[in-house]
Amino acid sequence: MKRYLGLDLGSRTLGVAMSTSGLIAEAHGTYRFKEDIEEAINRIVSLIDEHAIDVVVLGYPKHMNNDVGIRGRISEDVSVAIQKERSVEVILWDERLSTQSALKVMIDGGVRRQRQKKKKDELAAVLILQNYLDYMNRKREGA
Repeated sequence: MKRYLGLDLGSRTLGVAMSTSGLIAEAHGTYRFKEDIEEAINRIVSLIDEHAIDVVVLGYPKHMNNDVGIRGRISEDVSVAIQKERSVEVILWDERLSTQSALKVMIDGGVRRQRQKKKKDELAAVLILQNYLDYMNRKREGA
């Protein structure tokens, strides 16, 4: 069975989710890095090795009009860098509004604002990965 890594890449944070079942995405933490994207790439490569990851689902931020901005180009560059380092499939997955959705879930759940700040990237990664897994499972079922 394939192992999946879901990522929400921010300017200084990396939200991480994983799935070993291909059905359910689970939170795996938030890693902080200085503005050096190489630090984030090194962390991703370590996670790939440590957890024998087959597929990386990297959030792909697009503008609402479908244009790709600077953050989207950074995700494209990170995707290429990961594939240079490891032989894994990297999927760029449209993540529009994933962080806002994560915040809404926490607000609706009564999570305190300080905890929201710590958990929003991790939960966004879970949403990115879960949306991808749901899509792939529906596709396999012929829906």
